[in-house]
Amino acid sequence: MARRPQAGTRAAAALGAAVGAALGAAAARAAFAAFRRRPPIGDEKTADEYWTRVNHRGEPVTLLEGPAFAAGAVAASALAPGLPVRARAAAVLAGAGSGVLGAYDDLFGTTSSKGFKGHLAALARGEVTSGAVKILGIGATGLAAAALAPHEARSGGVAARSLDTLVDGALIAGSANLANLFDLRPGRAIKVGLLAGVPLLAASIAAPYGPRSRRAAALTAVPLGAAAALLPEDLGERAMLGDSGANALGALLGLAATARLGRPGRIAALGVVAALTAASEKVSFTKVIAGNPVLNRLDMLGRRAPQAVPGASASRG
Repeated sequence: MARRPQAGTRAAAALGAAVGAALGAAAARAAFAAFRRRPPIGDEKTADEYWTRVNHRGEPVTLLEGPAFAAGAVAASALAPGLPVRARAAAVLAGAGSGVLGAYDDLFGTTSSKGFKGHLAALARGEVTSGAVKILGIGATGLAAAALAPHEARSGGVAARSLDTLVDGALIAGSANLANLFDLRPGRAIKVGLLAGVPLLAASIAAPYGPRSRRAAALTAVPLGAAAALLPEDLGERAMLGDSGANALGALLGLAATARLGRPGRIAALGVVAALTAASEKVSFTKVIAGNPVLNRLDMLGRRAPQAVPGASASRG
């Protein structure tokens, strides 16, 4: 008899996830089409100045994929079934906050300081960079989203619950920053998001935790659906997530992880995020991926062939 409620819970979580993914995909595609017609900033004469960048091939691509992802995922989170009001509000805050702050860095950022360490070092010297504003802002919105989100896994006294909120906020903000570190080649940030998010979604559906399972499944499915819907544009090198989209993708998946994982799992996930972020200051993810046959194959899946080096010989004789 105990299996029937579990089966019903899993079916409800799976249905909610399917609807959430479909909503995310539809909203992201609709937002992308709308932004291509009328960009959020700039008119028909100045839109390219704001929203066009040159990619690693030296070709122009639009950054409008990022705001489209953030807007679509936020709208779908507000409408997805299986989410209580506080979970919806947390998703809207995490997605919109990180998306807007990422867009600010995309449009008005400078390259005088780079990386997490570089921006914080500049801040210590009294120089407020756009990157520092984004880091601090995403940290604040991540913490606020963590405090707002319902979480049955939090237990213990006030100190323990406060520590849980800090861990969750750091995981949301850290995931937002980490996702952006992978947005250096077409489709890479979305692929990393899918590789992290699909197992999280499957675990959320399989877990017999009732409302918690449905909530975690919906929170995971929405950004995955939105990201998958925009992946063809990214792989085709017609558009890119930029900071706006990558930060929003990471933040929403980080929020989903806080809903699904218990305290040890959330601490472990934060440790992985922190370790990868620290490693990025010393190691090039692009070089590591290129040097590993499996990772390189995944990275190149669906992409155009690598650009030939001018003057290079076809034979290395």
